[in-house]
Amino acid sequence: MKKWSLLAATMVLASFAGIAFASGDPDPATLKIALLPDENASTIIKKNEGLKLYLEERLGKKIELVVTTDYSSMIEAMRHGRLDLGYFGPLSYVLAKSKSDIEAFAGLSEKGDTTYNAVIIANANAGIDKLEDIAGKDMAYGDPASTSSHLIPKSMLAEKGLIHTRDYNEHFLGAHDAVALTVQNGKAQAGGLSKIIFETLVEKGSIDPAKVKIIAVSRPFPQYPWAMRSDLDPKLKVNIQKAFLELKDPEILRGFKGATGFGAMTDKDYDVIRDLAKLLNLDFSKM
Repeated sequence: MKKWSLLAATMVLASFAGIAFASGDPDPATLKIALLPDENASTIIKKNEGLKLYLEERLGKKIELVVTTDYSSMIEAMRHGRLDLGYFGPLSYVLAKSKSDIEAFAGLSEKGDTTYNAVIIANANAGIDKLEDIAGKDMAYGDPASTSSHLIPKSMLAEKGLIHTRDYNEHFLGAHDAVALTVQNGKAQAGGLSKIIFETLVEKGSIDPAKVKIIAVSRPFPQYPWAMRSDLDPKLKVNIQKAFLELKDPEILRGFKGATGFGAMTDKDYDVIRDLAKLLNLDFSKM
């Protein structure tokens, strides 16, 4: 993908020469908040209307919810100062942090736990019972910048000695639900995605557990973070974090799969993601 070649080039320049981060109004009247583009944009906006109203009341500001076309465009919008807050996947946050002056401040929490798992699934008729059986097969991933639908499952296969350039064919489909559906219809024999998203798809009836099975569950990783511009007014930053940490309304949290609230997070919590990317020698210019 050409856009990822540009992303990789920018990351290299940022690492070795530094970049001039875009800055904006430290105390804007309207906060532009980006949500993960993991579903239809209108659906995401509708599901998060409660969050919008809650933040408007708590912060005394207008809130504009934004859904970009994909992870890379969300990262670029943050880099150019067109967003004030963003809800990222762990890997897309790390990528955005390398290009933008932003900081993680909260992460999704499930009963106090701010970690989550990815799963690798397989078509029930593909003859795959363990990770090693994926050798020679087609493996479906979501977005290249997805943690649970790319980085984590790829690392799980690598730990079993399976390398994508040598041992199996990889396909990027953009979204978690697309991965599950593609495995179910047999166009790919296996795939990786978030455990909670897979379970939700089964509960909704979109995925038939008789046709798709989980063959491996990852170790826990830090949850999806909320990040804000570092150059926002310090008092506003404190109020934003407090609003998220004190959010307990189950109706508002329904838009965040499995969430019972948000817990405090810092950039350091995502060093494990940086280490994993280095371990895999991921080359984003080829995604």
